[in-house]
Amino acid sequence: CHHCKSRLASAPTDTSKIHYEKFWLYRHCSSVQQRDQQAQKAGRLFSGLLAMNVVFLGSAFISSMIFNKVAITLADVWILLSILKVLCLFWIIYYLLGTTRQPHAVLYRDSHAGAIWIRGSVLLFGSCSILLNVFQIGYSTILVHCKSRVEIVFPSIGILFICTQAYFLWHHSKDCIQVQHNFTRCGLMLTIATNLLLWLLAVTNDTLHMEIESQLREVEQRFAGSNETTLCTCPNTTICKVFQKGYILLYPFNTEYCLVCCSVLYVMWKNVGRRISHHHIPHTKPKFKLQGVVFGPLLGTSAVIIGACVFMMYQIQATSLVPSRQVFVIYYSYYIVLLPLMSVGAVIGTIIHALEKKELDTLKNPTRSLDVVLLMGAALGQIGMSYFSIVALVATDPRDLLNSLALSYSVLLIFQNITQNVFVIDGLHRQRFATPPGKEEDTKEEQNREAYSQRRVSVLELGQEIRKASLSYIHTYSHLSWKRRVLREISFFLVLCNIILWVMPTFGAHPIFENGMERSFYGYSTWFVIVNFGLPLGVFYRMHSVGGLLEVYVTA
Repeated sequence: CHHCKSRLASAPTDTSKIHYEKFWLYRHCSSVQQRDQQAQKAGRLFSGLLAMNVVFLGSAFISSMIFNKVAITLADVWILLSILKVLCLFWIIYYLLGTTRQPHAVLYRDSHAGAIWIRGSVLLFGSCSILLNVFQIGYSTILVHCKSRVEIVFPSIGILFICTQAYFLWHHSKDCIQVQHNFTRCGLMLTIATNLLLWLLAVTNDTLHMEIESQLREVEQRFAGSNETTLCTCPNTTICKVFQKGYILLYPFNTEYCLVCCSVLYVMWKNVGRRISHHHIPHTKPKFKLQGVVFGPLLGTSAVIIGACVFMMYQIQATSLVPSRQVFVIYYSYYIVLLPLMSVGAVIGTIIHALEKKELDTLKNPTRSLDVVLLMGAALGQIGMSYFSIVALVATDPRDLLNSLALSYSVLLIFQNITQNVFVIDGLHRQRFATPPGKEEDTKEEQNREAYSQRRVSVLELGQEIRKASLSYIHTYSHLSWKRRVLREISFFLVLCNIILWVMPTFGAHPIFENGMERSFYGYSTWFVIVNFGLPLGVFYRMHSVGGLLEVYVTA
């Protein structure tokens, strides 16, 4: 009958298009759905075991390189990582040219995965990583007489790997692949493991570079006038200095690129074989609009400008052989003023979330689950360093001015991380605000009339039109409910604050190591290990918080 035909036409997918998963361990399950679920769990288990073994193997290589540089050298680690990169490249190319072109390969796409800000981060950090490898190739080419050929081959393969992976993540981060489930899971997990090992190597190399710089400062202070030089030094040429400085400047972006890629690849791994029903797909996708916010951008811009000035003063003073005590006081004072403002804003936002009558979004969302895990996990870096710093400062001399400022900074940083996490996670679990259709159409018509009238404006009437536009903005601002308005103000303010707090440590402001207080308490090597694992996580936390806060701003 006609009614039956219409029901069949409205079905989400034909059963012939669904590729149920199969696994040799679960051939005798009673139903197709049960066999599919067991095969999915087994595929995730085996691909996870593959990644675990690759990470353990690479970690053993890197650890051996650190503790026994004679048996395992940096070149050996680079060879292992080059092999892993080549394997990942083969799989990505096969996925692009083979897997996705099969019939009914991508029936669903996860609308929550691959947000524009995180794909933009992949492109931004990937571009910086490519430029970093170019500088490394140029620097190694100039010093080819005293460097290994592997130091040129490894970054060359790295450029190809970064370009291919960035293209793959930009176009296919939303895929819910429905064919070749186990092979795709293993390929994704191999790529995740490779990025984790690249991050681990970048962290250890960054540690060694910072350690060498700090030791050189102490040596120059004790033995001024010494003329000792190494055999493999950069010649006194402009191009060599450019390669050297560019490499040091762009180095932190490589660690961020690896972490961002791991997060996107993990969501793709969770989405393999996932079938999304129609009620999971949002009908309207909210867009970022700078409307209804006034005080948040003003306060946030002020924090960014003041922070940039403090950062430049710190960099100028800290690069000298004897950093002045005053620059540390200014740096810590800036944080002591900013962190309480951010904490108060997050607490107010959490209270407003509790007062709202919006229901919680309980639908399955791997992207949101990963965001929550990353926020909680990355915050442990700064929280852990802060607790180590608190113990050292209290045990030494907490009444000293610099020690008391550093102690206050550590306590406030812990409180700010906790309050911001609560605010962001609570906001991510709230359902999106739905604008009434009639009101939305009236707003669009009003904006169209304003745009048409603005096209007819003359030069003499420009001042009047600017005044009208300002009044229109205030009109839009006043028509928002006070709860939505405050949430947007707080979210935008926290976005700008997290941006400046991401920029400062990323480009070399590390007072927690350079002030020497905790280092003298724990010892050079121990404190360096703590800082080196805490700082990259702290930088990643600030960057990831920006994405979560933008999501809260859009959905408010």
